[in-house]
Amino acid sequence: MSMTDPIADLLTRIRNAHLAKHDRLDVPVSKIKVEICRILKEQGYIRNYRQYETKPQGTLRILLRYTDDGLPAIRHVSRVSKPGRRVYRGSADIKTVRNGLGLRIVSTSRGLMTDMQARQAQVGGEVLCELW
Repeated sequence: MSMTDPIADLLTRIRNAHLAKHDRLDVPVSKIKVEICRILKEQGYIRNYRQYETKPQGTLRILLRYTDDGLPAIRHVSRVSKPGRRVYRGSADIKTVRNGLGLRIVSTSRGLMTDMQARQAQVGGEVLCELW
């Protein structure tokens, strides 16, 4: 199975795991997935993540977060920039998501950061995804 968009695959697996009420999920590891998980953990959307050395590629285990009512912490997740249509924004053009209640992950020249961090650092980049 050839994978053209590993980020969309990660987001879909997170969405599906939440729908199935799983506590955790394992995905093949990559640097960008680890960075996305770092941001999701910093922002409180997942409990934790850990890398395991497995053959051939390594595994990224993501511990999902739910509210006390059993609702997923991530209620909506969507891929913005796709392989067929990349979406780039300057720092001034990166808008807030749901009046600051959501988050966009932006790939900048200084690495992955949230929409707010990108505006503060005044750097633009590729808008990977948004979630709330």
